[in-house]
Order: sequence, then structure tokens, then C-alpha cells
Amino acid sequence: MDLDGDVSTTRGYVLSTDSTHLYYHASFPDHSLESPIPPASAPSSAADPVPNNDDTEALVRHYLNLGPNLTDLYEQWSKADANFKKKAARFAGVRVLKQDAWEALVGFICSSNNNIIRISQMMAKLCNHYGPLIGYVGMTPYHDMPSPSVLADPKVETHLRQLGFGYRAKYLYQTAVLVSQQHEPGWLDSLRNPESPVLGQKPSVAGEMQPRGREGYRVAHDALLALQGVGPKVADCVCLMGLGWGEAVPVDTHVWQIAQRDYKFSKGKHSSLTKATYDAVGDRFRSLWGKEAGWAHSILFTADLRAFSERLAVKLEANEIKRESEDLKLESQLESVVAAGKVIKREVDDGEPKRDRSIIMLESTRIKRRRRL
Repeated sequence: MDLDGDVSTTRGYVLSTDSTHLYYHASFPDHSLESPIPPASAPSSAADPVPNNDDTEALVRHYLNLGPNLTDLYEQWSKADANFKKKAARFAGVRVLKQDAWEALVGFICSSNNNIIRISQMMAKLCNHYGPLIGYVGMTPYHDMPSPSVLADPKVETHLRQLGFGYRAKYLYQTAVLVSQQHEPGWLDSLRNPESPVLGQKPSVAGEMQPRGREGYRVAHDALLALQGVGPKVADCVCLMGLGWGEAVPVDTHVWQIAQRDYKFSKGKHSSLTKATYDAVGDRFRSLWGKEAGWAHSILFTADLRAFSERLAVKLEANEIKRESEDLKLESQLESVVAAGKVIKREVDDGEPKRDRSIIMLESTRIKRRRRL
């Protein structure tokens, strides 16, 4: 079983999985305690407070986006695109998270010229130094995401540089100022796809799909571009994973390579990744996969990453070894049966000229012996 700790905006939770189920354990914050900064060296001895209206299961289902039927989506995308059908079959179960909009924005600003390990470390530093304490998993404290107003403090930029954020420190501080001081509370969520609302709100129609995406998506994308540290790719990442706009297609150099190799974007006016080419790649994928094009694109992106391909190869190799082991065990059992069997020979009269042929009959008693592998 794989075990991971994670936090939501209202509680902490630990998830574990087996082949058929997802399990969770929730840890609710005690609002009577001040958040220790730096964090306390040990958890409180008090039990986690649990509200009467515990909606953790609904939150987990929402965050992991477990509502849509993946089988139907994969079939839809495979019918529309032979390349998707070929590549994606080995990567079943890929879902796009429904992240908090502010969390997604901060995370993707941190992602600029970065890798997953360092991005995770930066997010942890932000939470540990500026976010309220939620609770403990074992002896490890977990903190919520700091709000925009907290990161808008003038001292934040210098401190983040000291923590190793580099030039991203300036972008995070300036974006926090813009979001908290130049926009109304809830502005980010006002850009959300109404078909994919925050937990607890009812969905509504988001408009007709167009080649460039629905109007609400274009409005959200343009609004995000006005923030510091947000270019077209980061804006599309936030639209897709933080605001629920499924047609958002983030195009980086890796996706561009996929477009060149598999979708013939290597000639003519689209021979380099310009703004026009960026838009053309997104439009092409939207024409193939519809209003969940960003989700389908994420599956191809995952399938093309070396780390995931190698992980899949190891898994397939392990399955092959398991099958070979099972075959050897079966062979060993059959040999044991033959060794214990009583062979009876008789001539076969089937109208053909008589010749020596035999039918081997085994006694019904089966003696199994396991061979050491």
C-alpha cells in the first residue's frame, strides 16, 4: 500500500490505497490553538476535533475528481484520435485534480524552470512558514496554504529569497499583492468554470464550445496573464487544474515535441514554438478531444515522460516475472501428477491399420510438489 500525507484548505488527511479501494484519515485543525511558527516539535496530546458534519469523503471525491467516468472518456478520446488510443491504453486511471485556485496559482508560479521535487519543497516551505497549523501525521506537522494577504507582507519577498525561491519570490509577493489588494475577495474563484464549481455549489452551464475554448475560459486565461510570473502556459495550468476549464491545454517544450512528432507541427509556419504555434497546438487538441482536451493532453504528457514510462516498464517486468513464476509452479505440479500417475497402454482401434499407439491415462489422485524457485 502506498501512503501519502496531504492537506486541504480545511483539514489534513492521509490517503492509502490498495488494488480496489482508497482509504482516508482526516485530521481537523484545533482553532483554539495559535499556529506555532516555527512549528511545535511534537503534536498536542489532545485528540483531533471532528465536526458533526464531516464531509471529508465528499471533499476527497471532489479533489481527486472521481465523478467523471474514465472509461467513457478514454473511449471518446480513442475514437477521435488513433495516437491517443495507441499511447494511453497503458496509462489508465489518470485524473486531473480539482485544486484550490490560489494553491494552483502559487504552485505553478513556483514551477517555472523547476522540477517536481523542488516545487514540492517550495510549497512545503510556504505552508510551514506562513500557513496555519492543521494538525499532525505522526510527528510531522502540516500547515494550510497561506492566504494572499499573508504573502502580501513586504517582508515576504526577502524571506522567500533566503529560503531558496530565487526570482520566484518577487512574483509570488507581487501576485499576492495584486490578488489581495487590487481585486475583491473571491476574485479567483469568480473565474472558475461554472460546470466545475467549488465543493458545495451547484454546477451551471458554461456556454458553447468554440475552437479557442468557451468564452469563460478565454476571459479567465486573459485575466491570469495580468498577474506577475504568469505566462500562457502557467495561465493554462491554473485554468485546467485550479479553475476547472477542461479545454485549457498547457503547451511547454515537452508537449511541443509531442505535437511535432505525432501531430505534424514540424513544418511551415509552426516550425517553432511561437505564440501563434502555442495557440494552434491548443486549438488542434481541442478539435480532437473537445472540452476535456486538457485532461486528454495530460494523459499523453504522462505517457511520454521517461520517469512514468520507466515506472510502467518496471511494473510490467514484475508482472512478467510473476507470470513466469506461476507457469513454473504449474509445470512443477503437472510433473508431479505425471510422476504419480499409473500409465496404461492399449491399442487403439479406429479403423486404421493397426500400429503401436498409446493413450496415457492418469489415476485421479493428484500429488502436488512445489519446486523451489
